[in-house]
Amino acid sequence: MVPERGMALAVDSPVAGIPSERGTLQAVDLLLLGYLAIVSVVVLHRAPTQPECWWLLGAHALFLALLALITRPQLGRLGRTLREIYPLLLLVALYGELDVLNGLGAPVHDAMVQRWELALFGSQISRVWWQAAPSLFWSTVLHAAYFSYYFVITLPALYFLFRDDLGAVRQFVLAVIATFVTCYLVFIFFPVAGPYYVFPAPATWFTDNLPARLVYRTLANGSSYGAAFPSSHVAATVAAALAAGRQSTRLGLLLLVPTVLLTVGVVYCQMHYGVDAVAGLVVGVTVAWATQKASDPAASMATGSHLVEPQAVTGL
Repeated sequence: MVPERGMALAVDSPVAGIPSERGTLQAVDLLLLGYLAIVSVVVLHRAPTQPECWWLLGAHALFLALLALITRPQLGRLGRTLREIYPLLLLVALYGELDVLNGLGAPVHDAMVQRWELALFGSQISRVWWQAAPSLFWSTVLHAAYFSYYFVITLPALYFLFRDDLGAVRQFVLAVIATFVTCYLVFIFFPVAGPYYVFPAPATWFTDNLPARLVYRTLANGSSYGAAFPSSHVAATVAAALAAGRQSTRLGLLLLVPTVLLTVGVVYCQMHYGVDAVAGLVVGVTVAWATQKASDPAASMATGSHLVEPQAVTGL
């Protein structure tokens, strides 16, 4: 079937790396469009009582402008690179939106989650674990693992870009973004503050190490209220490790250690309830599996694709 002449946007061809004469939308673009459409409806519902939400609609309009720019044909090398990784760069803004939507002091469901915690673990494990097994060494290691999250969800994409493996980049980014979108939707409709906000801070000696100071400084400057269940740290790290491991066994094994330590650390370091970590693990595995199944046909056709244009097209 020949496309209609006036059609400007189409779902991306599975033959990756071959620029089209028309803008194309990838699966991750459609996912973000759907997510922002849902959030925009939430904004319209909440803005009358939370006026600060109105500016989010302007931010969503800017996303449409960004999408129009990065789907132009014949982008240069830098443009094509940004086109592939822009969803990861957008995560900072998407996460920041949650704080505006929920707002500090908004109704949360911590009491319910704490009941689940008692049923599953027999105690508020995130509150008592570090006190029952105090260790400055493990505090240092596990806070470092917590901070490694920022690298686990981004560096594999850069590694695959370095290898000019466009198919791997797209599958990795899709898995990570789909995981975050899933978690963020839960945060919007089922906000949970988490131990970081609910319980008293751990003892000073417990956080008197460089990784802990980095973590607390980062949270103080950029934590969003109501974003505890499921743990997006665990979910995204697990999904990233599985997606990366599918493309590179060596890289997957390399990410296994920080992923396991982070899953333990979010609870031991009193950042998340135990059930947050369990739910995050389930989300990460499920989304990684689902995106793998969805991308298998396209991946088989995109094997060997690279971030290069035909010789007739110039660079930047």
